[in-house]
Amino acid sequence: MAGGDQRLSRITLDEHGIVRLSPRIEHERRVAVHDLLEENTFAPEGKFSGPYHLTLGVKEGRLRFEVEDERENPVADFSLSQGSFKSIIRDYFMVCDSYYEAIKTSSPSKIEAIDMGRRGLHNDGAALLRERMAKYAAIDDHTARRLFTLICVLNIRA
Repeated sequence: MAGGDQRLSRITLDEHGIVRLSPRIEHERRVAVHDLLEENTFAPEGKFSGPYHLTLGVKEGRLRFEVEDERENPVADFSLSQGSFKSIIRDYFMVCDSYYEAIKTSSPSKIEAIDMGRRGLHNDGAALLRERMAKYAAIDDHTARRLFTLICVLNIRA
């Protein structure tokens, strides 16, 4: 890691191929981006100074991370296989659906139990992301959680 402001100052989602997002999912996306920009740690490997701009997308079945400095000079360009994320994302979507259904009719204790499972899967996805990104960029837990939310958004298909 190098000196400088090791954080993201702008995030762009390459939403090519994403279906139109529901208002609930669009809200989750906006909140994740806002929270991420408010507080994050992002330090690409190498001797770079931030803050950084990140374009996150999916290309040919891989998560694509394009990182530039504030002057739009390329800093890093890497991709991660989505294979190890697929089951966590699928399970996370199923639990989220159960959670939103439970909110309508279930008892508070059932809603809380489902929410605990939802948060657990989200934490698992964030930990996996942090581990997989380690050789490309150092990120903290908060950053990993918000990036995992955005990866989930990028994986919504018709």
